[in-house]
Amino acid sequence: MTGTAHPDTLFLGGRIWTQDPDRPWAQALAATGGRITAVGDDADLGGTAGPATRVVDRGGRFGVPGLVDGHIHLNLGGSQSRWELPVSPDADLDGVLAAVRDWARDLPQDAWVVGGIVNSGVLAAADADASVVARLDEAAGGRPVLLRDVSMHNRWVSTAALQAMGLDRTSADPEGGHLGRTPDGSLSGVLEEMASALAEEAFARAVPDPAARTLGSLEEAVRVANSFGITSVQDAATTPAPVEALRTLEDEGRLTLRVVTSAPVRPFLEASVVGDELVAELRRHRSELVRPDFVKVVLDGVPMTRTTALLAPYRCHHHHDEPEYGELYWQQDELVEQVAHCYDLGIGAKFHATGDASVRAVLDAVETVRAERGPGPRFQIAHTEYVDPADLPRFAALGVVADASPYIWYPGVVQDAVAGEITEELLAASWPVRDLVESGAVVAAGSDWPCVLPTPDPWTGLQTLVTRRNVDPAVPGTLNPGQAVDVATALTAFTSAPAEAAGLGEEAGRLRPGFSADLAVLDRNLFEVPVEEIHRTVVLQTWFRGELAHEEVGERVPQEVG
Repeated sequence: MTGTAHPDTLFLGGRIWTQDPDRPWAQALAATGGRITAVGDDADLGGTAGPATRVVDRGGRFGVPGLVDGHIHLNLGGSQSRWELPVSPDADLDGVLAAVRDWARDLPQDAWVVGGIVNSGVLAAADADASVVARLDEAAGGRPVLLRDVSMHNRWVSTAALQAMGLDRTSADPEGGHLGRTPDGSLSGVLEEMASALAEEAFARAVPDPAARTLGSLEEAVRVANSFGITSVQDAATTPAPVEALRTLEDEGRLTLRVVTSAPVRPFLEASVVGDELVAELRRHRSELVRPDFVKVVLDGVPMTRTTALLAPYRCHHHHDEPEYGELYWQQDELVEQVAHCYDLGIGAKFHATGDASVRAVLDAVETVRAERGPGPRFQIAHTEYVDPADLPRFAALGVVADASPYIWYPGVVQDAVAGEITEELLAASWPVRDLVESGAVVAAGSDWPCVLPTPDPWTGLQTLVTRRNVDPAVPGTLNPGQAVDVATALTAFTSAPAEAAGLGEEAGRLRPGFSADLAVLDRNLFEVPVEEIHRTVVLQTWFRGELAHEEVGERVPQEVG
């Protein structure tokens, strides 16, 4: 023991997977001052309790390190969970309109209807027929509506919202974005990429107390994350207001989550300062739990809108005369400058690069700067959906993390939308996780919440890493099944790997002496249950720095997906 003869807290009574290569399994943990002081068996540590030691008997339950979500949007996710209209991504147009109608029924006439998640087929229907946005207007009773799609890159809005944005059929596309139009040239309400920022800004202007809303959203995000055993996260695109709210929670002793932030270097969907000004502002808020250690660089869009940058062209559609490859938002020399600037700032970078062309651009830029300046900041590529085989070994060689999102790669509504745009060959080779792991790359899983699923549920993502199937047995098929990994590798992607990727590798993601006493107590042993049951896992307790952050009360029905 270190620091005292008796630990503050002693965890006994159940098997623990520690993710410590020196001792992968244990029964007991001792912690003092929020840090683990000893790991061992009940017989070894049970006698170390003193009169003031809190002894936690887990009743034979299985334990794992507090999970680390390597890619999450806390403010958006918490806002959606606490304030907004929930829509299933499986809902068709009629289902979305019914949800809007029910939600709007009791709202004031000038209130916005905000929510999601809407699938790409609904947006495509709006673009195809001018009557669709009129149906949205009717469902909302003429109110402004803002609905987010599964990728969070695109929006669908009502006529009243378009008016609040100052847009009409004569409006030009904003830089980096696109205004959807029906065949007669009228606005469909579909907003792609940076056009979505116009809607978010209009809605933000209508919020009477933005600070209170943001604080409430972050409270909810922390609660939801803890309920799934998550104790550390990397926020994927961070602006000052959420960081201020996080610091308020920390100062009040209510922040039970370690947060690494990512500051956008260019405008990205939310109104905010960006670049060096934002980096400086976030650094001003640095604290023990809030770590402003990354920037966010967006290189391309998403496959559903053909804005992902690919090496080979998209599928031919009758309304496209020339092959389409998507578009890189950065010139290569600009990207090299940005990587070098990260060295100058001493800050890491999370690169949004969803296509094999954008992935290669990042790797080329990092290789150029690493060759000149040697090892330096941490770099991550999100989301490594499509990687040319020649580029796979470069992740490990260059020390670049593969930031993967297993929540969106199994057969289902998202992959159905993607399959309509890219070639069968590219789809079949997607998400090459096993190859990346076997090459020595760090593969860090992240939920990308609130994209696709209504919660940052890690167990659905973990199961699909192993099965490459939808957790709903009614949805057929597998996606690139040769890239499946085992349970231990999948758990690593949710614990020590994202911790290392975010710069938390010496304090989170493992249960070993000196590390934070972050522990998730589960209702089942993930190594003993059938793999197909992992998504039904319930977190009974979450401990953060040796203190109880979440306890399941009553019986929670596991989230079903499909």
